[in-house]
Amino acid sequence: MENGFRSGFVAVVGRPNVGKSTLLNTIIGQKVVIVSDKPQTTRNQIQCVLTRDSYQIVFIDTPGIHRAKNKLGEYMVKTAVNAFDEVDVVLLVLDIADGIKGGDKRIMEMLQGVKAPIIVALNKADRLTSEELTNEIDNFKTNFEFSNYLPVSALLGTNLDQLESRILEYIDEGPKYYPDDMITDQPERVIIAELIREKALGLLREEIPHGVGVEITSISERQDQQLMDIHATIYVEKKSHKGIVIGKGGRMLKEIGKRARKDIEGLLGVQVYLELWIKVTEDWRNSPRVLKDLGYQ
Repeated sequence: MENGFRSGFVAVVGRPNVGKSTLLNTIIGQKVVIVSDKPQTTRNQIQCVLTRDSYQIVFIDTPGIHRAKNKLGEYMVKTAVNAFDEVDVVLLVLDIADGIKGGDKRIMEMLQGVKAPIIVALNKADRLTSEELTNEIDNFKTNFEFSNYLPVSALLGTNLDQLESRILEYIDEGPKYYPDDMITDQPERVIIAELIREKALGLLREEIPHGVGVEITSISERQDQQLMDIHATIYVEKKSHKGIVIGKGGRMLKEIGKRARKDIEGLLGVQVYLELWIKVTEDWRNSPRVLKDLGYQ
């Protein structure tokens, strides 16, 4: 262990769509977690690694805590709650522009018995005027017993250096858990699947996104070529959804593939041939077998 080197784990929690993924991507300085304006985008617990000269912080990005409606939802909530154990810091992310909602209050109640220190990031502060922000912070201080809070903007990076400094106050000396160039513990095929799902989330209609899952069925490198062949299956729950995902003349599926391929090539550093297939599996979010195939253990 390097002399004086510090390391620790931070669980990032909050209700869906408060900006946890954007915050982490901005702190890490590279896209690690998919971002969408659809709730419940993050489904897995993803470790994002921030390494500086004298410390390493491992952020555990958890699914948004919500009222579960199926086995996938139950898995997501369980994953988030389990992240409270054995971490050095809990980072609670709230949407200060949207105000404190019932979902936020439920999470705060769940945090009552947590031993780790809690830092509250009041995100999306950039959406408020100075006067509005002051009023919202005063309201927060009056109604909630969290003394360690900070208004931030994950989108603009405002106050994220201060947030990092506050986290460091609770990080002790420890080993470097991951190599300097490692920014996530997720296998490439998991990140690739998530990038495809992100594009589907962004392009599809409101009633479909939560019923979309992506499985990478094969990844291979062509001999004597700087080209990766990737085959992926997009799961949908209804036959009617299959046609929507494909789109008229196959346009929607092509657009999903086009946008995903660009990000995947940035991730892998090589050209990619991406082939997407659609599979209808009714009620897959309640199927243990499919959930296991998609990596939701």
